Amino acid sequence: MSGITSTREMDTFPKLLLHHVAVRGGKDAMREKDLGIWQSWTWAEMKDEIFAFAGGLAALGLKRGEVLAIVGDNRPHMYWAMVAAQCLGATPVPMYQDSVAEEMQYVLDHAEARIAVVEDQEQVDKLLEIKDRCPKLETFVYEDERGMRHYDQPFLHAYGKVQEMGRDFLKKNPGFIEAEIAKTKGSDIGIMLYTSGTTGKPKGVMLSYDNVLITARNASALEGLSDAEETVAYLPMAWVGDHIFSLAQAYVCGYTVNCPESGDTLMIDLREIGPTYYFAPPRIYENLLTSVMIRMEDAAPMKRKMFNYFMDVAKTCGPQILDGKPVPFGDRFKYWLGNILVYGPLKNVLGLSRLKLAYTAGEAIGPEIFDFYRSLGINTKQLYGQTEASVFVCVQPTGAIKSDTVGLPAPEVEVKIDDNGEVLYRSPGVFVGYYKNPEGTAETKDADNWVKTGDAGFFDGDGQLKIIDRAKDVGKLTNGGMFPPKYLENKLKFFPFIKEAVAFGHERDYVTAFVNIDLEACGNWAERRGIPYSGFQDLAARGEIYDLIEECVQKVNADLKKDPMLSHCQIRRFLTLHKELDADDGELTRTRKVRRRFIAERYAAQIDALYSGVPMVKVESEVTFEDGRKGVLKADLKIRDVKGFEAAAPTETALRKTA
Repeated sequence: MSGITSTREMDTFPKLLLHHVAVRGGKDAMREKDLGIWQSWTWAEMKDEIFAFAGGLAALGLKRGEVLAIVGDNRPHMYWAMVAAQCLGATPVPMYQDSVAEEMQYVLDHAEARIAVVEDQEQVDKLLEIKDRCPKLETFVYEDERGMRHYDQPFLHAYGKVQEMGRDFLKKNPGFIEAEIAKTKGSDIGIMLYTSGTTGKPKGVMLSYDNVLITARNASALEGLSDAEETVAYLPMAWVGDHIFSLAQAYVCGYTVNCPESGDTLMIDLREIGPTYYFAPPRIYENLLTSVMIRMEDAAPMKRKMFNYFMDVAKTCGPQILDGKPVPFGDRFKYWLGNILVYGPLKNVLGLSRLKLAYTAGEAIGPEIFDFYRSLGINTKQLYGQTEASVFVCVQPTGAIKSDTVGLPAPEVEVKIDDNGEVLYRSPGVFVGYYKNPEGTAETKDADNWVKTGDAGFFDGDGQLKIIDRAKDVGKLTNGGMFPPKYLENKLKFFPFIKEAVAFGHERDYVTAFVNIDLEACGNWAERRGIPYSGFQDLAARGEIYDLIEECVQKVNADLKKDPMLSHCQIRRFLTLHKELDADDGELTRTRKVRRRFIAERYAAQIDALYSGVPMVKVESEVTFEDGRKGVLKADLKIRDVKGFEAAAPTETALRKTA
């Protein structure tokens, strides 16, 4: 199979589509699993589908410069809608499919979308709820016709019917699509992606075709990607990572993108496809590790003993073997045997047997989790990026990977550290600007195209970038020591029993934490020990669970004691929350990032209790149920002191780093 054959002259997605039809028209471009059966479309077939829909959008009145909203799971038809809009010179705006109606209203209204393409009845119902509040929104197109029989509004159109309209339109207007494609150039806006809104209203990030495609080409060349790759599209289409990995690099390289049937079948579908190129945020890797650990807890004693023995071998020499470094013959032999008995079968169960490259990004991954996958022989790399950078800022270099860094600047990317420790970059991927927000654009990037990341970091002795935390989140304890909450939270989340954590300590005497238990892992642990519980709230309050979480906290503290920069950040007190932190309740963003300011306000009394010495605190919190109803949960939360804590004064080096 060939490598990257496209060039910078092919500067838009539609131009690349025509290129692949000419070069590899009979090769599978996309697959989708539906009702248990994989369906495939070649590049030539995909082009016909996209052109038909583009013609239909033109018939519906979509014009150059307008916006097309897209809401749905990862489906070929949703991706085709994006490229169809681009064929006409319009800008696609994918939205998070799990957004509530009010969140969708803001984006639709702000982007001034006139036509929206949605996946199914659920998304249609959301749009119907807010249509009166979005004066520009006129037309809905739905892809899945199930449940839509009695919807007779004149502005509703089935996806297939729009394609029929498009084929008729193109018969009457031959050459229309090709002429529109030729008018578009690389400097035009190719897509608009909205930020998750961690600190306020989401911002519309305008990315040009050049931003996205030059970055995708550079990253693909760096890693040696080709049209032989297989990847799985399962992350939100509204997220820039999915846009790069499931669309941009696929169009640059010509590889195949596979859409799973649903989130529930992802692991099965992953095993059936066996991707060679894979991306997942830390949360996915954490969940996979949790499922592995739960299975091993249930395994027979002999199998559990064998697993633990060979995992110790893997930790000793697995990463060195993966990087091609010298390893003693005895260790290499034991690792070879472990690959037959443990690592190979485990990778097969996880669907990662054929992987050539696996990325993680979005937030820092715990070093222990990262090392676990690399010790299995999975070429896992961290990358550092942003929506405003078209993803790639730094990538870990092959053969010189460190679990505590995000690597070296990506091709054509410059990175520097500001006087206050903030990371800045500039590259071909730097965004054009925030839509209708020149003030925000000016605050984020300067006249020389240097972008402020908002992250605090420094370069290590090998020139690799180490991110400490969000610059605005890095605080100080009252003794002057640095307090990086996300770093501590990631160390806690390494343990399969902890799903989420929020650390506190800025301008306090010591560090404390909220902990969200992982219901599946803790429930399995409790059931094997005959511990009864009636639900999440009851289980989280059990003394046995507190003991279990305390063991995890103690292990984190033991690790922190070894770090002269962070030994003062050991956790003194914690509580387990009575409910999961939830995006629907405003506590997390749609990309599952903690909204610290919101949590600090909602749980102010509970945070104060962590520092007042009391053994218990009451809590009342509003929750949103799956059907949209709201309710109130009340609970008495126990607070646990962590015994055996030995405070260490911050070193002079640590003080200088935070000065």
